[in-house]
Amino acid sequence: DRLTIGAPGDEAALRRFLAGNDITTFDHELVDVALLSRLESEGHAIFPRPSTMALGQDKRRQRNTLARLGFPCPPSALVERLADAIAFGDRHGWPAILKASRGGYDGRGVWVVPDAAAASALVPDLLAAGVPLLIEERVRLDREVATLVARRPSGETVAYPVVETVQRDGICRRIVAPAPIDPALADRLVGWSCHLAEEIGLVGVMAVEWFVAGDEVLVNEIAVRTHNSGHYTIEGSVTSQFAQHLRAILNWPLGQTILTAPVVVTVNVLGAAGVTTPLATRMPTALAVPGAHVHVYGKTPRPGRKLGHVTALGTDVDEVSARAQMAADALAGSLGREDQDVIGKG
Repeated sequence: DRLTIGAPGDEAALRRFLAGNDITTFDHELVDVALLSRLESEGHAIFPRPSTMALGQDKRRQRNTLARLGFPCPPSALVERLADAIAFGDRHGWPAILKASRGGYDGRGVWVVPDAAAASALVPDLLAAGVPLLIEERVRLDREVATLVARRPSGETVAYPVVETVQRDGICRRIVAPAPIDPALADRLVGWSCHLAEEIGLVGVMAVEWFVAGDEVLVNEIAVRTHNSGHYTIEGSVTSQFAQHLRAILNWPLGQTILTAPVVVTVNVLGAAGVTTPLATRMPTALAVPGAHVHVYGKTPRPGRKLGHVTALGTDVDEVSARAQMAADALAGSLGREDQDVIGKG
């Protein structure tokens, strides 16, 4: 093992890192794609390929690619001046969703714009700051779900069961596997995701986020990397998304994706206001919850930041969800005295 310290955009550091690698991969998209493309052209094996990573970086590029391939997406438009946003909202209805096309995640870089006056107060400042913008129609949805697929250079592709992602304030709070949707719809989403993986030449793991509104489904966005919606696979699948990603980039046979229990629930642990003590101090209480698999990321706590997650497995979705939530609340420092007493008695 070796460690190379440097910023992703530091060409000298990146070259030092790649020099000893047979294959190089990344756990996020925020790397200089032009630099990676140049390194790839020099013979370095980089997966996902820089052209694929560029798709994950830019929501404008995503929308254009998905539309070209015939995937259903919410109506959207580029915003290069205030008039673009107002014209879109007047045509498609307010409120509308304004997004930074690059760099946004976990609710950051997303704004609900209630009307033209709010757009007038927000858009000029963002454009002046150099933020590339996209505006979308606000979707009246029933639920959000996600698909996770892996593909290797040989073309072999596998898909995990569709999961429900429960969002609050733009941040995923809970993942439920399998998603409580019609099996025919689940099959359709898996088929579309595998087709997309082939079309973009994916090598590695990709998550696709979907809006479900009645019988209609729309692509929200894609991530060409291991993804929060797949963290449940560590305990909840025969092959975790991380092991699957390595198999894919190495062009090894892909692993089974079946669940290890009828129901798997993961609850994300977010930093809470007023709680600054390390999560490790609350680990014993979280681990006392029966069957709770606790993961801590080692991040400095701050409100709204993902600090870890808890996964539980079982047969009843309500019971499994309750156990995962109780352990997550204990870890976050938001567990009530009554629940602490229940854990203590357990």
